[in-house]
Amino acid sequence: MNHSVRLLISSLSIALPLFALSGTAHSVSAIKVGFVTTLSGPNGALGVEVRDGWNLALKHLGGKLGDLPATTLIRDDQFSTDTGKQAVERLVRQDHVDVMTGIIFSNILLAVAPTVFEAQMPYISPNAGPSQLAGSECSPWFASAAWQNDGFHEAAGQYATDKGFKTVALIAPNYPAGRDALAGFKRFYKGNITDEIYPRLGQLDFSAELAQIRAGHPDVVYNFMPGGMGINFVKQFVAGGLSRDIQLLAPSVSADEDIIRAVGDPMLGLFNASHWAADFDNPQNRKFVTAFEADYSRLPSIYAAQGYDTALMIDAIVRQVQGRLDNPALVKKALRTVRFNSLRGPFDLSKNGYPIQDYYLRVIGRDAKGRVTNKTLGKIFTHHADAYVGDCKL
Repeated sequence: MNHSVRLLISSLSIALPLFALSGTAHSVSAIKVGFVTTLSGPNGALGVEVRDGWNLALKHLGGKLGDLPATTLIRDDQFSTDTGKQAVERLVRQDHVDVMTGIIFSNILLAVAPTVFEAQMPYISPNAGPSQLAGSECSPWFASAAWQNDGFHEAAGQYATDKGFKTVALIAPNYPAGRDALAGFKRFYKGNITDEIYPRLGQLDFSAELAQIRAGHPDVVYNFMPGGMGINFVKQFVAGGLSRDIQLLAPSVSADEDIIRAVGDPMLGLFNASHWAADFDNPQNRKFVTAFEADYSRLPSIYAAQGYDTALMIDAIVRQVQGRLDNPALVKKALRTVRFNSLRGPFDLSKNGYPIQDYYLRVIGRDAKGRVTNKTLGKIFTHHADAYVGDCKL
């Protein structure tokens, strides 16, 4: 090998690493978002709400995230972990998206998270908040624009304690969010539990469960039922006459617009815990509620609000890293320090990526237009963090 060839090889061996390092400082010219959610079946309304909230935010942002043109690739997980995994794998490995979001159900998020995190890709949650990702399985690539699964339920448990309810029956689906829900309620409830019931996820007939609850004579039933499960449970609870003697208490996701629209007047008087309500009086929220009603001819649900906030959060992250989504250190820092004008007001993020935020008591009544909807009554928790952050080793 002559001297000139050796010099050329030597210069390339130095230049190549320098080129690779300098590549991490380049900004991307457009943002591609992978959006996997539940759009079909009895729970499809939840994904539709998140999607519509997301699309409204993109409209308000001029079709851009961080001033960069944004494309959203929307896929239906069909309420299936296998379908969700296949969709995410294609989006990450074939479509080369820059960020993932959209998932409603915790079992689906837990199934797809390894694919996203192994690709060192940020996942911003618009809803699902499993305890595993808050504690021992926390990831620097995860952040939530919504809540950790236990949050609403902890607030509801505190409310039940404050009201002096002596006995409660608990019911939630048998999947990660359902187990987190009742664990959260029990963490703050100081009375006696007559029953703890876990129907299968997706179940729509609750005759056996309602008979069991009736036999226990509780003061209150705490019901976490998302989507179609929540619609059927409330209808059957009222039709069975249980509402005459037993107070029904719920998290916001079981007492929000998606369920109110389907159930109607039987929802009146139901108390629930939430981090957001349509009547929050801040400029960002007023703009959102007014625009959502104008575009979709319905009041927004909490899922729509979380979809909107997710877009705002990703927009702020892209701005903070100045488009350098290929710089892992910058992205991971932004996933813990990002700030934006959330519909619910300011909140902080724990080291596990979950919000530290306020929780409120709401009641379902009629608004000034005679519509059945939620009204905020007061605050239950201030700047409340999840229970698992101490197990996160980040």
